[in-house]
Amino acid sequence: MKLATYQDGSRDGQLVVVSRDLATAHYATGVASRLQQVLDDWSFLSPQLQDLSDALNQGRARHSFAFDPRQCLAPLPRAYQVVEGQAYPSLLQPPEAGASPVLAPATGDHFAGACDPLRCSSEALGMDFCAGLAAITADVPQGVSPPQALDGVRLLVLTNSVRLRSLEAAEHAKGAGWVQSAPTLAFSPVAVTLDELGESWDKGRVHLPLHTSWNGRKVGMCDAGAEMQFHFGQLIAHLCATRAVRAGSIVGSGPVANVGNGKGSEGRAKAQWPNGYHSIAEKRAMETQLSGQPSTGYLQFGDTVRIEMKGQDGLSLFGAIDQEVAPR
Repeated sequence: MKLATYQDGSRDGQLVVVSRDLATAHYATGVASRLQQVLDDWSFLSPQLQDLSDALNQGRARHSFAFDPRQCLAPLPRAYQVVEGQAYPSLLQPPEAGASPVLAPATGDHFAGACDPLRCSSEALGMDFCAGLAAITADVPQGVSPPQALDGVRLLVLTNSVRLRSLEAAEHAKGAGWVQSAPTLAFSPVAVTLDELGESWDKGRVHLPLHTSWNGRKVGMCDAGAEMQFHFGQLIAHLCATRAVRAGSIVGSGPVANVGNGKGSEGRAKAQWPNGYHSIAEKRAMETQLSGQPSTGYLQFGDTVRIEMKGQDGLSLFGAIDQEVAPR
């Protein structure tokens, strides 16, 4: 099933069930008003939501309405715990062979909706998009194995983890993690259960291409499964090594990437992204390797970013993150 949260003037919004084709929706208030309620009591409430989803998809839901992603908050508007990983190859911080997953805490008090503007006080801050996926969890006990941790994945979403690159170096030098340089985490309008992915969900990975467009031009179309070095079970198990995780925690993958090999000006093998890029910083790192300096600038006011994933049937799975950069 597919779930979204509509704006209603409150911080947590109203839970709605969305049809498989993203055309219609139905308020879930007869079952639960907020997604966190469902995550807290999944075994009891999710079958009732599934019944509503089935009725909606079969045209039997009496009070359905046209679904509008512009009315959506993030599916889970705030979370108790958020961590972002580096599950894919990266020129910014290449993982060591045999290394464990890298996870960094992120703020969870307020997420952006799929169509909310990306606000920034200055273009000089180097605003960047980072297109990826995230899992929303059930309760997961301490010390689980990666296969056991996969049982704790309740929902998947697309993410745009916004970075202010000009502030990153100073924060990184302090060793305190991202705070000012990671101002916004935006989500797809819809969160989906794993059955919606069919065979595309396999052993903790989503084997479908992620599409990212910048100002209407497609810049990334990377397979999200092929080169995911740490699958969601491994990411969640790493998080649970010393703690239990509560329902509604969010574990992000980091920017999706597919790495290839090219030749630099001196004939040395150098990394490249054959299927494009899902963050500008990765593009700039590739340019630096190939020519000694970056040539691509960061986001400017008025720029647009669209992030979407389509299923094997060609239909949008999560709806699109579709945002415009605007001054604060």
